[in-house]
Formats: sequence, C-alpha cells, structure tokens
Amino acid sequence: MPETKATQPTQSLVEVKDIKDGVVYLKNGQIIQIIMVNGINFDLKSEEEQNSIIANFQKFLNALDFKVQFFIHSRKINIQSYLDKMEERKKNEPNELLKIQIDEYINFIKSFIEQNAIISKNFFVVISYPLSNIEETIKKPAGFLGFLKQNKKTNQEKVDEALQKSQAIEQLHIRGETVIRGLEQIGLKAVPLEDDELIELFYNLYNPQLIEKKGVTFK
Repeated sequence: MPETKATQPTQSLVEVKDIKDGVVYLKNGQIIQIIMVNGINFDLKSEEEQNSIIANFQKFLNALDFKVQFFIHSRKINIQSYLDKMEERKKNEPNELLKIQIDEYINFIKSFIEQNAIISKNFFVVISYPLSNIEETIKKPAGFLGFLKQNKKTNQEKVDEALQKSQAIEQLHIRGETVIRGLEQIGLKAVPLEDDELIELFYNLYNPQLIEKKGVTFK
C-alpha cells in the first residue's frame, strides 16, 4: 500500500537533506547559506539618517546579481523563570518596603504580558546556489540497467562531481561575503550561522507548536 502524504515519515516532509560546515543541503539540489542580521531601531533615527539607510539599502539590492531571501523568525518569550526569580527575591527580602515594591513589579509584569505578548525577533538573509543535477539520476534510475550504470561510475566522474561540489560551495561563500559586506556598509552586523545554530533554527521552524508552548527563556 503506497504511503499517503499523511502517513509519510516526518523526515520526508523536511526539505533539508544535510547540514555541514555552515552549508545547508536541500533535497532539490540547492545549497544555501543563512546569515543572521542584527536589527536597528529605524524609528529612533533622524529623518536624514532614515533616508540614508533606505538609499544605501537600495544600492545594496541593486548591486546584487543573484537572488536573496529575507525572513523574520518570531517567537514568544517565556518569562516564567524570570518571575520565579523575582518571587524568590521577594521572599528573601528583609526590607518590607522593598518587598512591597517587588510584589507590585511582579503584578505589573503579569498584567502586561496578559495583554501584550512579548516577542523575540531574529532577522535572516538566505542565499542559495545550485549544487548539481546529478542527484536526480540517482533518485530516478532507468530500471536495472540504470542502477548498474550508477554503480559503474568512473573515478573521473567522481572527481568531476567533487570538483563541481567544491566550486558550488565556493561560489555560495562568495555570495555570502558579498551580502555581509553590503549590509555592513548600511551599519548592520551580519554573521553566517554555524551548524549548531542552523540545526536549532530549523528545529524551531519545523516545531512551531512546541516552541510556542515552551517559549524562549527570559533571564
């Protein structure tokens, strides 16, 4: 009985094939690099500064000869651990006046978060590059003869594939450096994510219900 979309393993629904050395390998043959960018408080800038930022950002986009994707990842912040610490501090505070003030502060925070969700936002730039179309022949072998042909791959073909992969990764990194330098000229700090950070990011993206329930710890 063929598997339906509802009965397929969870991994089959994830587009990520592998993560290695800061590079994400997708099942569609693309490789991507994800760069985290710090935010700036645009509203606090003067009108002249705002216009300068917009103009520089336009120049940055116009100078790119490849596609980039911008996305924002928002998560609720769980401040329960912070409130627990404040409760503990209130309990150990010998000064009655300070104890009352701490209690008022705790009640204020509780009342505030009931009406306003506290959100943590992270900003990212995604850069992609086509790795190879060789994997498509592996996914769709032409019967038994196609399978034999795959397993009789010559050493030269293996070398060519390795070289193609190396060149693709190099081009991806060049694109990444171009984006980082362009953003720095606008006054934005940008850094590429490492393996552990990428794994955490994709875990959060593919488990929104769990993350929303657990939240982000506020210390």
